[in-house]
Amino acid sequence: MKTLKRTFLIILILLTIGILLRGTLYRNIVAYESIGQRMNYEITNDKLTQYIKENCREKDNADIKEIIKTGLSLTSKILNFTFSKNDCNPNKLIDLQTANCVGYAAFFSTVCNYQLKRHNLSEEWIAQPEIGQIYVFGVNIHRYFNFLFFKDHDFVIIKNKKTKETYAVDPSIYDYLYISFVTLKNNSQ
Repeated sequence: MKTLKRTFLIILILLTIGILLRGTLYRNIVAYESIGQRMNYEITNDKLTQYIKENCREKDNADIKEIIKTGLSLTSKILNFTFSKNDCNPNKLIDLQTANCVGYAAFFSTVCNYQLKRHNLSEEWIAQPEIGQIYVFGVNIHRYFNFLFFKDHDFVIIKNKKTKETYAVDPSIYDYLYISFVTLKNNSQ
């Protein structure tokens, strides 16, 4: 009985550490590499504009990390992940409310770019949806899947146009694991 309690306690401690350090663990195990870009969308749907305005605090001096975290939160709040083929235009996703990784990346980058414009940061920063490959312990995992759905994975790079400072996020991973930032291959975050 004593051994069972110790084992249970060790498992509980390891699970707690894993949950608390999930972002750090993920960023040290998983890396993303861009193999192309997707298009950025302009907002044409008033419902999307209203959604952003209703869910963002009005602030004069928002910083880039705050804009990113708000964009992730708004994306996660409205979208539900689907494996089905789905539209990726954020102007339609606001009504559909389901998306795969392509839609998540498009929606997030549109929300982020809208906020950058609102806070007069769009001349300095841009959020760009990227077509990517995921590496786990340095191994490209996409080559192990024969399904068309797993040939790549979309994420977003937010880049400073002047300084080249870069942040990478995976809005679909954020929706499940609440991990805000991810690591770019050959680039430390």
